Amino acid sequence: MPQLKSSRKRLRQMQKIRARNRSVRTLIRGTLKRVRNAPTKSEAEALLPQAQSAVDRSVKKGVVHKKVAARCKSRLTRFVRAMEA
Repeated sequence: MPQLKSSRKRLRQMQKIRARNRSVRTLIRGTLKRVRNAPTKSEAEALLPQAQSAVDRSVKKGVVHKKVAARCKSRLTRFVRAMEA
């Protein structure tokens, strides 16, 4: 347990931030999983903008780096295009 007052405050802040980041990351994983597990290509294409939006929101909130998000969206788009109709 931290002894300094500023360290205790920083610990409290980090716990809140960690919880917030975890919820955002969980949301991203869920949306990506829904796209990948979509039974048809048309359903995957319909879910793709939602997944890309979730990834973009995570970048805006600082949870994911901009280039990581770009790579994720690119791979997901390629996956959807490669699906059989």
